[in-house]
Amino acid sequence: MVTKSTYLGCGHRETLWIFCKVLMLFVFFLGTPTNGMTLPGSDSQPTENLLSLSIEELLQLEITSAAKKPQKISDTAAAIFVITQQDIRRSGATSIPEVLRLAPGINVARIDGNKWAITARGFNGRFANKLLVLMDGRSVYTPLFSGVYWDVQDTMLEDIERIEVIRGPGATLWGANAVNGVINIITKHSEKTHGLLLKGGYGSEERGFTALRYGDSLGSNSNYRTYLKYFNRDSFDAQDGGEAADDWNAFRGGFRFDSRLSPHDTLTIQGDAYSGTEGQTDEEFSLLSPSFRNISDSDTDFSGANLLLRWERTLSTFSNLALQAYYDRTKRDETVLLKETRDTLDIDFQHRFALGQRQEIIWGLGYRVSWDDIDPREPTMTINDDDQTDQMASIFIQDEITLKEDLLRLILGTKLEHNDYTSFELQPNARLIWSPSESHSVWAAVSRAVRTPSRFEKDGTLEINLIPPAPPTPLMVVTADGNSDYDSEELLAWELGYRFMPKPAFSLDLAAFLNVYNNLRSAEPQALDSSALPAYLIVPRELGNNLKAKTWGFELASDWQAAKFWRLQAAYSYLQMDVDTTKGSGDIGSIELMEGTSPEHQLSLRSSMDLPHNIELDLWLRYADNLESQDTDGYLTLDMRLGWQPRPGLELSLVGQNLFQSSHQEYDPEFQALASEVPRGIYGQAIWRY
Repeated sequence: MVTKSTYLGCGHRETLWIFCKVLMLFVFFLGTPTNGMTLPGSDSQPTENLLSLSIEELLQLEITSAAKKPQKISDTAAAIFVITQQDIRRSGATSIPEVLRLAPGINVARIDGNKWAITARGFNGRFANKLLVLMDGRSVYTPLFSGVYWDVQDTMLEDIERIEVIRGPGATLWGANAVNGVINIITKHSEKTHGLLLKGGYGSEERGFTALRYGDSLGSNSNYRTYLKYFNRDSFDAQDGGEAADDWNAFRGGFRFDSRLSPHDTLTIQGDAYSGTEGQTDEEFSLLSPSFRNISDSDTDFSGANLLLRWERTLSTFSNLALQAYYDRTKRDETVLLKETRDTLDIDFQHRFALGQRQEIIWGLGYRVSWDDIDPREPTMTINDDDQTDQMASIFIQDEITLKEDLLRLILGTKLEHNDYTSFELQPNARLIWSPSESHSVWAAVSRAVRTPSRFEKDGTLEINLIPPAPPTPLMVVTADGNSDYDSEELLAWELGYRFMPKPAFSLDLAAFLNVYNNLRSAEPQALDSSALPAYLIVPRELGNNLKAKTWGFELASDWQAAKFWRLQAAYSYLQMDVDTTKGSGDIGSIELMEGTSPEHQLSLRSSMDLPHNIELDLWLRYADNLESQDTDGYLTLDMRLGWQPRPGLELSLVGQNLFQSSHQEYDPEFQALASEVPRGIYGQAIWRY
């Protein structure tokens, strides 16, 4: 029986007590403000504000993911949230998936020490397939299962300039699979990372991490940086007590080179290479075990490398060209499931220009080829074609029309793609934004997006369940079988948003949506297969497109500079899901599973304070509702960060994570890997910049 976590469990109270004692010592020695931020009533002169971007400056921040061009957040006709470098630094998070908890509407659930289930606006899972993720414009979406391997999406967090999170379809610009959202992780220009950075830390769960970065200029027009990083993370808590087997370590290095070739041309070359090992506890079917199940520990080895080149030419204020190409190679060896090697080559061209006084057009072409070599671990997984090449070509166009200067704009666009599975796919959208004043803006959108079939959905087979024998019924093995006729999943999305900034110290962002899905994945019963008798009877479930769904809800984000030294940020998300079968479907289990994998309510409250003597205190309270179909309880937890800059260039911090509970479970994976519980943790970190 799964053991549920309890608040303030006694197993780790000593860890919390140590953190509180250190915090009290810091507060005790604050003294009178001298060289830090000025507090109310202090006569001291303020120095640098550690909360670098004001709320007004944040809304004026230029982003690129929503329109594939520089654009202010306040002018964007989409539900977008930007996670800045300051947000990342002050969150205390040590990985990109944990950083994404900052964004409203994004459901981040930790499965074990090295796996996450991450999605936007519903349909979450370890292999969630409706969220497109980019690293500097490089897609990390895998065609194998139409999702993301989050354990290998990493870089130095200090090198990330911002993460642009779009909830809702982005398929017109970014293509198929940008169904429920787009996440674009954007790193800093190398000109902003000159000098030496050294980082190191250790803690109860972070069993040691270090990073080294160096950047400099090459002549008057070029800059570069290189980095190396390593981490070793401890196992989480097993559900039945003791430690799980999900420890994790990885080594990564990379570089970035930026050059201004001429007054109109820029070139960026960047790349990364990584290697690591992670563990997990597996639940396998076994004919030799009395329970017909075998629990064992296994390791996964992973490695990869990528290289990206991007050239941009500025033709005028409203016109530019961009050409980007990247090559990506990944290798993954999972003891129980598969061994995979995948190579991807992607080329993308884009042209932006003004058409008259009121129109701005962006159009582009794209081509991607991905070839793989898959060695499935039979009988858990089989695949008909061990190596395959998939190709995709696309063209898109979007027209932004100014109907009334500084008041009303209309955006119309569409993308036409051709893939090897479903041939041509058309993904249009229409967006309208009305800005009656600098303090208010209202936007609305209607979009169509598709999620194209994955490699497994077309020609794979997976053992998903085992039914013990009950004489005269023999042992039965339930399988999920791919379908060569599997079609794209379709979404028609309606969105409405409102942004409000009555004064520079406060902002409010509200987005509501209604999503209508068709052709969702179902598991259709087939004729029983007796080929394995007398050992067992095979109960096949063929994948089909016989589910439909409606989801609706809203996301609210607010930002308030309560005092010169104190900032408060809040986010709330509400989600409802209604899944049903189409006529003729025999699927009886998928509806409950889909509806109960994402929380109905999510809440995030953050407090950031700049105290005297360059001391920072950050508190982050989070709540996620229960997951009904998984019998997983909701949880309320608190992260706390205490930072100190004793001298320019040196930053010390102490971080406590998940402080309200000794441990808690967040998600129960679909198959194979057993979930573990997220423990309370504490770590210390030092960063030196020179």
